[in-house]
Amino acid sequence: MLVHQLGGPGDFDPLLERIGSARVVMLGEASHGTHDYYRLREQLTRRLIAEQGFSFVAVEGDWPDCDRVHRSVTAMPGGIVDPLAALERFERWPTWMWANGEVAQFCMWLRTWNLDRPESGRAGFHGLDVYSLWESMQAIFDYLGEEEPATLEAAQEAYRCFEPYGRRIEEYGVASRFVSARCEEEVVRLLARMREHAAADGPDSFSMWQNAEVVARAERYYRAMVGGGPQSWNVRDTHMADTLDRLLDHYGPESKAVVWAHNTHIGDARATDMADDGMINIGQLARERLGDDNVVLVGFGCYQGNVIAASRWGAPLEVMAVPPARPGSLEHRFHESLPEQALLVFDAAERPDWLTGTLDHRAIGVVYDPSFEQWGNYVPTRLGERYDAFVWCDETTALKPLPATTMPGELETYPAGV
Repeated sequence: MLVHQLGGPGDFDPLLERIGSARVVMLGEASHGTHDYYRLREQLTRRLIAEQGFSFVAVEGDWPDCDRVHRSVTAMPGGIVDPLAALERFERWPTWMWANGEVAQFCMWLRTWNLDRPESGRAGFHGLDVYSLWESMQAIFDYLGEEEPATLEAAQEAYRCFEPYGRRIEEYGVASRFVSARCEEEVVRLLARMREHAAADGPDSFSMWQNAEVVARAERYYRAMVGGGPQSWNVRDTHMADTLDRLLDHYGPESKAVVWAHNTHIGDARATDMADDGMINIGQLARERLGDDNVVLVGFGCYQGNVIAASRWGAPLEVMAVPPARPGSLEHRFHESLPEQALLVFDAAERPDWLTGTLDHRAIGVVYDPSFEQWGNYVPTRLGERYDAFVWCDETTALKPLPATTMPGELETYPAGV
């Protein structure tokens, strides 16, 4: 194992060497509201795109919102010229996950970088998540209304099935448990039609296929969500892994992807107690599908600092203090032994006990209560199996949100807010 002090983008050289020819690099975060994770992640991603030819960034965000950003950063016809304006149109709570100054800085750099390249060689920005049922349905309506009016009926049938439940789509999930309220057949018909359209060339047809996949998987997600337990989590992460696979296929056999998501999604679930609860995640699925040599998983963590989060689901954001990590945790051990910012690159030759044994590893969601630190907010982890490398920040600062209009979201995710 190698430990390197971090002071700037050039200090990521050992990690780029470890990444080598890997096709997928997943960069995590221990919270959705920490400036330092986003800043270091975007610095590393710039190098992966500019120096190692990575094709796109895929994030834990909704497809339609991120598609608007994608059209901006790749300068597609009709796209918003300013990526900042595209990010400010994010509406789903918590908007600060992607509508923030750090992501805006990266997207403005990405547009500038792309403008010097042919359209076929521009790096994209895409969303992996499953929540945008209504937004994806509207995008399909808009596309079919202009391109394929004859196919619009299939989309309208799916819409009419969900329409009685309004924007509170979780009510559909509740109803489907007790009465014949399932919209599955209508959604499958819509998906089949959109897959046919995706056989045609062009970014619009692919985007609409993905929107139809979101609608189909969201229907399953909301049915699973109301039943509790890990099934909705598994539906969601499987959808994210499937979306990543489709993007890799779409960009071509030589394509490479950077994924931005929470540690609980990108760190291999089999190295945590998530596996005991029957949960899988995108990091595990990528390793299983592409092979360990083609996937590099990078975790992030801190000892103390500040974070943006909310006290309950849907509440306004707050800047909260992250207290010192509890004794015996991974973070406490790193606080005592590592520089203020450090990069750890793991290898098979050197495996100290703290790398192979199980230690508590902090995970902060969009909903956070610092007073729970002694009882919750930690995931038992075998660090050397969960990740291939780790980025350490001893003390962190809060993310810088952009102004955005927040719309009500869904019921709280399982587990809470990650």
